[in-house]
Amino acid sequence: MTDTLTRIPTTAAPRVGWRGWAALVVLMLPVLLVSVDNTVLSFALPQIALDLEPTATQQLWIIDAYPLVLASLLVTMGVLGDRFGRRRMLLIGATGFGVVSALAAFAPSAEWLIAARAAMGVFGAMLMPSTLSLLRSIFTNRDQRRLAIAVWAAGFSAGAALGPVVGGILLEHFAWGAVFLMAVPVLVPLLILVPILVPESRDPNPGRFDPISVALSLLTMVPIVYAIKEFAVHGTETAIPFVLVVVGILFGVLFVRRQNRLETPMLDMALFRTPSFSGSILVNLLSVIALVGFLYFVAQHLQLVVGLSPLDAGLALVPGLLAMIVAGIGVVPIAKRVAPRLVVPIALLFSIAGYLLVAVSAQTGALAVLIVAFIALGIGIGAAETVSNELILASAPPAKAGAASAVSETAYELGAVLGTTIIGGLLAAFYRANLVLPDGLPATISEAARETLAGAVAGAATLDEALGDALREAAAHAFDAGVGVTALIGAGLIVIAAVIAAVTLGGRPHRERVEH
Repeated sequence: MTDTLTRIPTTAAPRVGWRGWAALVVLMLPVLLVSVDNTVLSFALPQIALDLEPTATQQLWIIDAYPLVLASLLVTMGVLGDRFGRRRMLLIGATGFGVVSALAAFAPSAEWLIAARAAMGVFGAMLMPSTLSLLRSIFTNRDQRRLAIAVWAAGFSAGAALGPVVGGILLEHFAWGAVFLMAVPVLVPLLILVPILVPESRDPNPGRFDPISVALSLLTMVPIVYAIKEFAVHGTETAIPFVLVVVGILFGVLFVRRQNRLETPMLDMALFRTPSFSGSILVNLLSVIALVGFLYFVAQHLQLVVGLSPLDAGLALVPGLLAMIVAGIGVVPIAKRVAPRLVVPIALLFSIAGYLLVAVSAQTGALAVLIVAFIALGIGIGAAETVSNELILASAPPAKAGAASAVSETAYELGAVLGTTIIGGLLAAFYRANLVLPDGLPATISEAARETLAGAVAGAATLDEALGDALREAAAHAFDAGVGVTALIGAGLIVIAAVIAAVTLGGRPHRERVEH
């Protein structure tokens, strides 16, 4: 039977009481945890680099293994949640995430830590689609749901920015493993309160589970993201990135063709024919790339160039974090009255200004400039993410909330991967190209300095004062020169997001479609 989609006034749906809002508070716990995990390692990475001595490629993998696996499995886990129960998937994911996080805290090598991060991605993929789709089933009233999603989006964006703050506080007093152990006290109350406050929900007609579609989705995502990583680190030295892109695109075409042929597809391709849905997905993707890329280089600049402690570096980003939260929630009444195609591009103008501010002041690297830049970036991304996420859920039938949420989360996590891969990879390439080492360095220190900024700083600490200062100055100059160029790239990505929003998100406040 074919569902009929009609427009209804928002007042037709019942409003929730205190239990619904209490459920929202509980569901924010995994949101904050997973989003913090996306960026907390940016600030822990200098300590990890000194302790485990990873190569430049391993450094990127330590950060990216988690969001890569998570992004690859989100659609699969969203569909499984629709089929077997979203609350059940949330509880399984929370348990596994806590256990693996504890193991990651005591990783003895870079390879061990990369493997643990990948395992965390498997369980993290169970958490995120469940939270957003459960909000869709709890808050059936459009006005209430718009506010709930604003809190969710603000929590996700704020969590990404909060990662450096939390990491700074922990690293000030404990070893780097503490950034993983923080998952345990967050997830224990979740496991207790979710069965009490959050009702189970699932697709009443989920259809047959299709393992071939699952395999095709993984074979699409993994090669393409890995290719981007290889290209960013090694450039065109080999043909491997190009081959991987072709392989990923080929399997992507096969995935789409299979979904269009199946009676009950794993992912309904018709969702992407709705401009507000597909446009919002792209806005999410590009915004998160810009945000995570910014945090990747600013974390290293503040600690390794400016010389701040992890705590002080994290606290320097608190004003931007607050701006992101305020903008994400404050845009709700505006979005009820002003068209999304106006709200989102205007908001993103602030983010563009933030990146341009970094670009023009990269060589000075003044702390006040970076703080103001992050405030501007946070205002734009906080507001844009709230509007785009609400449009994603409002554009999808309620029974497909898990799959729609998973697509939204895939954009988030793929953005986190690409933020460190594109911005981080390009920054590493510009750093190596601009680095002019002083004469008289031992070969081992020269090699480490060419790999990463952390390697240069660590090597400088073992040299006599004059030579060490010369190495630090050369490395800082090369790094900040790369920051100036990559900041312009970040601004360009947000410009593209603003144009997409203006073209696709509609000319009037959106009214959702619901199933009958």
